[in-house]
Amino acid sequence: MMTDIDKRKYIKLGLISGIIIILDQLTKAIVIIGIPLYNTVPIIPAFFNLTHLQNPGGAFGFMAGQSEAIRLLLFIFMTSLAIGLVFYFYKITPRTHSTLATGFALIFSGAIGNMIDRFRIGAVVDFLDFYMKGYHYPAFNIADSAITIGMTIFVFHILFKKMPE
Repeated sequence: MMTDIDKRKYIKLGLISGIIIILDQLTKAIVIIGIPLYNTVPIIPAFFNLTHLQNPGGAFGFMAGQSEAIRLLLFIFMTSLAIGLVFYFYKITPRTHSTLATGFALIFSGAIGNMIDRFRIGAVVDFLDFYMKGYHYPAFNIADSAITIGMTIFVFHILFKKMPE
């Protein structure tokens, strides 16, 4: 039987995930509709553009050269595995570790946001494009940001907090 504390924990997961997934998919839809593929809209000259890219691979284009069927199967399998693992970690995280639970919720929602793209169009839509002088950071999206922030919280927790026994 689920306690009120457990219910609140899953409501938190639902709210965080819902907000991130909706924001992610909404911004990607705006980019798909408003910016032709491979085009760029300068926002802050010499620093930030909105661009429309579709990454068929993983992070930093990993496996982008593989066949679409292999990529789709591999990334959906790996993402499903990661979502299940992160959900398990979320479930066992004590309520005293609210920030860590939030980190897991961010990773969970980011993974789902990018998996929706893979099912929908076979690639992940990236559009946030930061650069300065000769340095150009790979384009990314809201889901990628959620995963990165969540992983940062998780790593910080591992390095600087005492783990419960």
